[in-house]
Amino acid sequence: MAEAKSPSGVSRVLNAAWLRPFLFLVVIVAAWDLSIRLFQIPAYQIPSPGDVVAVLWSDWPELLQQSWPTTYATICGFALSALFGIPIAMLIAGSKTVESYIYPLLVFSQSVPKIAIAPLFVVWFGFGIIPKVISAFLLGFFPVVVSAVQGFKSVDPDMVDLARAMQGSRFRVFCAVNLPHAMPAIFSGLKVSVTLAVVGAVVGEFVGSNSGIGYVMQRSIGTFDLPTMFAALVILALLGVILFWIVDRIERWVIPWHVSQRDDIIFAS
Repeated sequence: MAEAKSPSGVSRVLNAAWLRPFLFLVVIVAAWDLSIRLFQIPAYQIPSPGDVVAVLWSDWPELLQQSWPTTYATICGFALSALFGIPIAMLIAGSKTVESYIYPLLVFSQSVPKIAIAPLFVVWFGFGIIPKVISAFLLGFFPVVVSAVQGFKSVDPDMVDLARAMQGSRFRVFCAVNLPHAMPAIFSGLKVSVTLAVVGAVVGEFVGSNSGIGYVMQRSIGTFDLPTMFAALVILALLGVILFWIVDRIERWVIPWHVSQRDDIIFAS
């Protein structure tokens, strides 16, 4: 009986999870460059990929330096979103009275454009890091609350009753039943929140700042330096991908038992 051959190194590389989005990105960049050449789009409208890469290469130290304030504001805003969002979701899911008071206000708050109220933060807190953190917090807070509420409400009541019948205290039942079953939904909200926090930090930098990627983009728009603006967009995209990947790694470490973390799931066609 012939032994099954193990996949070769080339086969493993071709099947790597990171290679497929990279290849798709290469296709997008090639289509971008081809469209500019084919339709003769002027550089003052859309820069070519080569010009953007040249700016990334030449201005990389400055772009990296400007990315630190944006990263700091994003992480702080995201941390506040998780710190306040999960406990509030616990209160909303655990009490109909609290839900009737707080939840409609949360939904109402999302209808207010953050770019419209961001100037108020500059008036109240100045041009420091605080307005950027608040903007990142406001954009990342709502997804955490909504997902966490859904997660806590989806816990099977029979499991909670069984745990209480086994003389479990409310705290132990929460730690053993409610929280583990809500964690997948919580992490789904955190993944959305961390990407929106990047947007919030940039919104704060647009309104009033003298540093950060948002400041670089605003300065580039003022001087019609589109290659630099596109390079700043690339930095923001990389920042969002890295932060999303970090949250995803934490999720795999915290809930490795969940079915979403299995690699052998095959969807039926």
